[in-house]
Amino acid sequence: MISEKYDPKAIEGKWQWTWEQGKVFEAKDPSEDPKKRPKFYCLCMFPYPSGAIHMGHVRNYSIGDCISRYKRMRGFNVLQPIGWDAFGLPAENAAISRGVHPKEWTILNIAQMKKELRSIGIGYDWNRELTTCLPDYYRWEQQLFNRFFREGLAYKKKSLVNWCSSCETVLANEQVQDGKCWRCDSEVGTKEVSQWYLKITLYADQLLAGHEQLRGLWPERVLEMQKHWIGRSEGCRILFPLEKKKESSANIPIEVFTTRPDTLFGVTFLTLAPAHPLADHLCTGDEQKKQLEELKKEVARRNPGEEATTKTGFFTGSYCIHPLGNQRVPIWVGNFVVMEYGTGAVMGVPAHDQRDFEFAKQHGLPIRTVVVPKSKKLNEPLTEAYVESGELVDSGPFSGQDSESSKRQIAEALKKKNLGNLTIQYKLRDWGISRQRYWGAPVPIIYCAKCGTVPVPEEDLPVTLPENVSFTGKGGNPLDQATDFVNTVCPRCNEPARRETDTMDTFVESSWYYARFASPHYDKGPFDRKKTDQWLPVDCYIGGIEHACMHLLYARFFHKVLRDWEYLSGDEPFARQFSQGMVVKDGAKMSKSKGNVVTPASIIDRFGADTARLFSLFAAPPEKDLDWNDKGVEGCHRFLQRLWRLFYPFRDIFSRPLPSENELHFDDRLLKVRRKTHWMIRKMTDDLEAEKFNTAISAAMELVNEVYGLLSEDEKAFTAPSGNFVLHEALQSLVVCLAPFSPHICEELWAAMGHKGLIADAVWPGFRADLIAVDTFLLVVQVNGKVRDRVEVTKQATQQEIEKLALALPKIVSHIQGKKVRQVVYVPGRLANIVVA
Repeated sequence: MISEKYDPKAIEGKWQWTWEQGKVFEAKDPSEDPKKRPKFYCLCMFPYPSGAIHMGHVRNYSIGDCISRYKRMRGFNVLQPIGWDAFGLPAENAAISRGVHPKEWTILNIAQMKKELRSIGIGYDWNRELTTCLPDYYRWEQQLFNRFFREGLAYKKKSLVNWCSSCETVLANEQVQDGKCWRCDSEVGTKEVSQWYLKITLYADQLLAGHEQLRGLWPERVLEMQKHWIGRSEGCRILFPLEKKKESSANIPIEVFTTRPDTLFGVTFLTLAPAHPLADHLCTGDEQKKQLEELKKEVARRNPGEEATTKTGFFTGSYCIHPLGNQRVPIWVGNFVVMEYGTGAVMGVPAHDQRDFEFAKQHGLPIRTVVVPKSKKLNEPLTEAYVESGELVDSGPFSGQDSESSKRQIAEALKKKNLGNLTIQYKLRDWGISRQRYWGAPVPIIYCAKCGTVPVPEEDLPVTLPENVSFTGKGGNPLDQATDFVNTVCPRCNEPARRETDTMDTFVESSWYYARFASPHYDKGPFDRKKTDQWLPVDCYIGGIEHACMHLLYARFFHKVLRDWEYLSGDEPFARQFSQGMVVKDGAKMSKSKGNVVTPASIIDRFGADTARLFSLFAAPPEKDLDWNDKGVEGCHRFLQRLWRLFYPFRDIFSRPLPSENELHFDDRLLKVRRKTHWMIRKMTDDLEAEKFNTAISAAMELVNEVYGLLSEDEKAFTAPSGNFVLHEALQSLVVCLAPFSPHICEELWAAMGHKGLIADAVWPGFRADLIAVDTFLLVVQVNGKVRDRVEVTKQATQQEIEKLALALPKIVSHIQGKKVRQVVYVPGRLANIVVA
């Protein structure tokens, strides 16, 4: 028996229990689906178990659930799984600050977040739940790593890391705050450490080429960000020999890459990255060496891809030789050059590069013009760099040539001297996956004095984390202190050996989890190919745009490697990617530090999960940021109350049989409601297909307003059989079409209508095209030529009726009140202009 008052607390838990007990959202593999429905795999980026969900989670997962429920009602076999990206630095920080083991902290957080996610009513297939910090997941990751190693796609080399000498530990970028250690406030330096890398650069061209397959299906902004991150450039490799000195290393040339070899004769200096292997050697004095160390620290503290805010540098005191001009070129070190891009050295051409121009002006370096426009004179001295193409001047034998065509000729001249050649370069660098931390998947490698670097045999996987470990924040990686873990035997010669103590970057776990969901309980390998072939690719992948250049790129790389090894099929993991906006409040992203957090629990407790879901989908287009608004939440709750109140007094019409439509007569008022009902179904169908959730909800609100509008005119409008039919059709259509957005209230009303099955299993309604054939037009209403309102008008209305309607519109009344209406100019089918004085 349905109650008179809408009470979310009384119904939401009941339906969540019903869905879970009935295993309603457990997906059948397509080969086992008796209905042989087409598959639809919808996946939201799985969360990090921080301990509590926030409104950003609610919005993200409501989007995924709305799509999944809609597709289910459209006849698809829907897979919507959930898991936990459970390794990561916060758990280790908690161990240090709170004395709680990372595993215990993580498992408790997962339990809390699982409870909160269930309270929103998301239709997850919990039977496929994954937790990446458990050995039954990361054992397969270790197996994949060993395959990378055997195939030559995983290797180890030295690189600079943030280092706190006080804590004796490596720091992540986010642990460096204003150049100091987050924990002890000591100055952070750098240290060279051996790290594991995956050769993503071997797949750079494939990652770029794949964009054509994804264009139109992924946000263009994401593709552009990846394209920039990969950074394919066609240009020239050029060697600048060092000025000869007594030291043997003086024979090592400095290599640069440029896309403008035509400007080679304009080089007036070279700039090295602080981490360049020759930088230390080329510094000729103590002051330069001190400056070098400062720049190394500054660059090490920047995030990957982050540019220097202020460009600084110093002269090393050393010179190199111009490869074609033979003049001395001073060598500088600059904070704007990084080893991660190119060769770690750039040639300074201030006349034709704006960054070099500003640097040269700042440090009083020469500016030599070597390219000029063909059609006009270049004003000198330059006030800014001339970066366009033109004609070469002061360029030796190449003077007078077209700058574009000269690029190849200059490259050929360099090649003859073994000092350069045309080449292609990528900004993308191999992916460093080593983390000198405890809470991550151990790298499955053993070091043997006799056998060298040996992968752990497959039968000995997983290499599990030792639990009896001390977390102090000092002394480096806690695993280094776990002697029972470190000391082992070589699997090849059985001699004493040492285990690798690096753990893997958490982006490794998230690079293949989407495929594991297809066969999460498979115990003979990471994937059951029969099942991955049925489910992949993911049809809709939902997550923030901040993951464009790391997670999304790494997952695409992994997929292509796994395809080449015949673990998976297809070229791309995600057929379509959807990037939702953030939830902001008071103009800023919600965060505890800003004091602007609104917890989902508080909203659910006061208004219910359906309101939280509805607001998160209605308040803004899904790809835009959502500005939190308390009144908006209240408005969504009032709408659900209105829906409930609309149903309650007419609940009896669902308990008696309806007459045939052919036996009924519908007057214009009822016909208007019918038309609005079928318009709503079409509108919501089109909008859900286009993921325009906010306008879809607006269509439902319009129908509710239409029904209430008729009731306000005539409270008995729906009491006759024809009225019963129209209201029955409108209410049932509303409940079905709103079910993907606010499923609990719709399940309750659906059951109260007398339906035996769940609305989650209902069929999405069709619309009658003949009932929504356009017999109206949008009348633009002007006052003295200025648009003041717009209104839908039937095409059958007379000019006299239209004038009367226009003059009675509230917005028009406010503009003509107290004035004399001289004339109403009517343009049939378009506008009415009211002329007043």
